[in-house]
Amino acid sequence: MRSIAYGIAILAAAGIMFFIAMNPAEPPADASGPETSPASVATIEKQVPSDAETQSASVTLNVPEMHCPFACYPSVKENLEKRDDVIEVALAPQKEEGVIDNPQVIVTYKQGFSTDAAIATLESAGFGGSTVVQ
Repeated sequence: MRSIAYGIAILAAAGIMFFIAMNPAEPPADASGPETSPASVATIEKQVPSDAETQSASVTLNVPEMHCPFACYPSVKENLEKRDDVIEVALAPQKEEGVIDNPQVIVTYKQGFSTDAAIATLESAGFGGSTVVQ
């Protein structure tokens, strides 16, 4: 009986080794180092944001329909971050981990942000009654 278990273990190990050998992991994109060709330097220079784009501010929104950190908060975050004028959405500090006892999110936004439009986005996602925290 023991020899059958050893035989199965050997076959399983051989199968795993074969699978790993046939599907090698891809190295990370930056493992070979950054490119230094003139074209890549020009691309990097074009990506530097102007002063108007770097100006940001934040607002805290109360989302009373946000009850759990596992489904509700990720949905709120995803829906708000889909907007072009939103940079980042973070959950406000909570008293207890794994529970939302403070249903507020801190929205970092760009110039041209509209709190009414953000609240409308939340309402269309099922989070009605959201307000701006004063």
